[in-house]
Amino acid sequence: MKAFAVAVLLISASAAVTFAQTPAAKGPSASATVKQLEKDWTEASKANDMDKLGAILADDWYGIGPDGARITKKDYLDMYKSGKTKTETIEIGSMEVKVLGNVAVVQGTDTEKSTFDGKDSSGKYAWMDVFAKRDGKWVAVRSQTAHVGK
Repeated sequence: MKAFAVAVLLISASAAVTFAQTPAAKGPSASATVKQLEKDWTEASKANDMDKLGAILADDWYGIGPDGARITKKDYLDMYKSGKTKTETIEIGSMEVKVLGNVAVVQGTDTEKSTFDGKDSSGKYAWMDVFAKRDGKWVAVRSQTAHVGK
């Protein structure tokens, strides 16, 4: 009887460990979610959609542009609102995502047709965005962009 009880106990413990290791379906992965946010950011830029851009960027977001200048969320949105920055087309290249808990780093490239301050800023760009999961939602907290050619 002891042997039977020990066998049942071992089988139960083994099943519990197996089920505990099986991940529950929770929707898209963090990587897929952040990649979609990058695509949404691109579409919102082309559409000049301030609400969408504002939702993607954290209030404490800032970026460093190709010229090395630091820009805040407010300044970034103001440049789109005023028409200082205009994006006609953007084709996103490859994106690589590294998720580190509640932080995700995305590196990618794009080719765009755009203007900045009335001058052609079209070309190929390489960039890195850092997202943080806050209150259950991924938001961009830092960005850096480099112009890598026409």
